[in-house]
Amino acid sequence: MIKTIMLCLILLPWAAGFLLPVLKLKNRRGKCALISAVLLLEAAGAVVMLLQKSAELTLFSMTKTLTVALRMDGVSKLFMAIAAFGFLLSGIYAFRYLGHSEREDSFFGFFLLSLGALMGMDLSSNLITMYLFFELITLLSMPLVLHDRTEESIRAALKYLFYSIAGAFLALLGIFFLARYTTTLDFVSGGSLNMGAVAGHEKLLLVVIFLAVVGFGAKAGMYPLHGWLPAAHPVAPAPASAVLSGIIAKAGVLAILRLVYFSVGADFVKGTWVQMAWLGLALLTVFMGSMMAYREKVFKKRLAYSSVSQISYVLVGLFFLTPEAAMGGLLHIAFHACIKICLFLVAGSFIVNCGKHRVDELAGYGKAMPKTLWSFTLASLALIGIPPASGFVSKWYLASGALNSGLSVYSWLAPVVLLVSALLTAGYLLPITIQGFFPGKNVTIPEKNNEGGILMWLPIIVLSAAAVLLGILSGCFTDAFSALANSMFG
Repeated sequence: MIKTIMLCLILLPWAAGFLLPVLKLKNRRGKCALISAVLLLEAAGAVVMLLQKSAELTLFSMTKTLTVALRMDGVSKLFMAIAAFGFLLSGIYAFRYLGHSEREDSFFGFFLLSLGALMGMDLSSNLITMYLFFELITLLSMPLVLHDRTEESIRAALKYLFYSIAGAFLALLGIFFLARYTTTLDFVSGGSLNMGAVAGHEKLLLVVIFLAVVGFGAKAGMYPLHGWLPAAHPVAPAPASAVLSGIIAKAGVLAILRLVYFSVGADFVKGTWVQMAWLGLALLTVFMGSMMAYREKVFKKRLAYSSVSQISYVLVGLFFLTPEAAMGGLLHIAFHACIKICLFLVAGSFIVNCGKHRVDELAGYGKAMPKTLWSFTLASLALIGIPPASGFVSKWYLASGALNSGLSVYSWLAPVVLLVSALLTAGYLLPITIQGFFPGKNVTIPEKNNEGGILMWLPIIVLSAAAVLLGILSGCFTDAFSALANSMFG
């Protein structure tokens, strides 16, 4: 039964995604009902999987040692649940957002295909299966960026494709070497290096592992392969931007987590130049992304730079290679997904309902769109890390893990960079709220707006409420995240 559900989580959205453009359903209500049913079944399947302990399923073998197989563990449960519920809320929102689009079937087709590929990667049992789905995610999500077919969207989609493929080739180099120096390509807590084979080749393996993580980091927006995010988000539809930033970009995080903790092992790289270089790149990305977001005036591009910064918060936690910091990273994976999906959907509401693309055009819209702007405010406070919202909890564990890591400079530099980034985050988000609710005397107050109807504002409200409540109720699940972080070390 569980194995069947695992397979259906991949095949169901793929089947629906392939059929939508073929069937060309003229009854839009029927089409939306079909898409909703698929997304709800995915969410229900994710809930069922969360309640199970473990399961494995071999799909097929390419050689005697290379198999495509699925396995459920704690890490796959986390990423699978985020994908299922993030796509559900973004999909509901998209029904209204794309109401007059000529390419709606194409959008939802690739939207569902991307979800199926994400589920496959989340449930991957080994490096080969993970890499297969990692590449499929790129190919199937690129048309979401290309949706409008403008010259700008074509350039952005090609940039996304080239960055992702270049990064994936670097990662593939690492997989080739790990096939030689590990006892198995299956994921094993604590890693599976064959230390006898590694002896004498440590320096070479460290270089290869470093490059592989940089390659996977392209999907996560880590410097120096971060440039696709600010190019793709302004041209993609808002629901596409939401899942690209909140969920799809974290495919890079998942790949790095699996490679470092479940193939190489944290002990092999801990204290080496590789760990120091990773932390340096991640902290540079955190600061650079925040600074660029602070200076950017286009709303969705500002949020794109913010994603560059915030996803690297997760990488900072993972690269400290301690359970406490890793726990902070795992928490931020979930919290950031909830927050950033909400913020991109808010940006989309201003674009569709008001035709506003820039943050300096939103003065006075607090009275015209109160539900939308209040939701934006709550999500912003969570992203900044104001207690008791969710972002505060994850950043608390990240800072504590850094201070307790014993890594000389980085033990104090990381909390300083995170604090500076939080201040910059406040600087590029809170003025939108202040100007929206308190525009001043010389600003014309826009008329009351229906905020796109319930299909648009309800997902935004749910996500903003979750961004706060997950922090208030964090005591109910931090033990589970702590156990998951500890399990990654074997």
